[in-house]
Amino acid sequence: MSDDFEIDTDDLARRMDGAMSSLKHEFASLRTGRASASMVEPVQVEAYGQMTPINQVGTVNVPEPRMVTINVWDKGLVGKVEKAIRESGLGINPQTNGTIIMLPIPELNEERRRELTKVAAQYAEHARVAIRNVRRDGMDQIKKAKADGMSEDDVKLWESEVQEMTDAHIAKVDKALEDKQAEIMQV
Repeated sequence: MSDDFEIDTDDLARRMDGAMSSLKHEFASLRTGRASASMVEPVQVEAYGQMTPINQVGTVNVPEPRMVTINVWDKGLVGKVEKAIRESGLGINPQTNGTIIMLPIPELNEERRRELTKVAAQYAEHARVAIRNVRRDGMDQIKKAKADGMSEDDVKLWESEVQEMTDAHIAKVDKALEDKQAEIMQV
């Protein structure tokens, strides 16, 4: 019987970190009271026969705290970009001036803020599920190693290491959610 069972904790940690960075990206697209270029990132425009991110058809700027502008490079796409923003669910009414589309960011009302905190909570739950899936994969690796003859002490050691890693990442998700919800509710 050999003692050289190795559970790839680096891979598990990397995958859990991936869930965290995905969550941060989703949080960035959630609209708070302030304008940010990242809020239009998820919006796709039908350009040249395929769906294209908005930042690949024009320059996105934030000239003032409550305004995002998109300078569309191809005049023929202005209408499509405008339509994509209207249908995106961002709740913003675009105003066009030549090839420049202005997105005035309205104040968030209480109801919309509550909706956004719920959306943030859903994003966080997806991240938690992703982290738990990685944990399950790690535990499966340990079970397999145990079946291949890993000692009971090593099994417990690895299980506790994977569990600690999981707990730490879940705590990060909870903290990120708490911060994001506070940011959304701040008037």
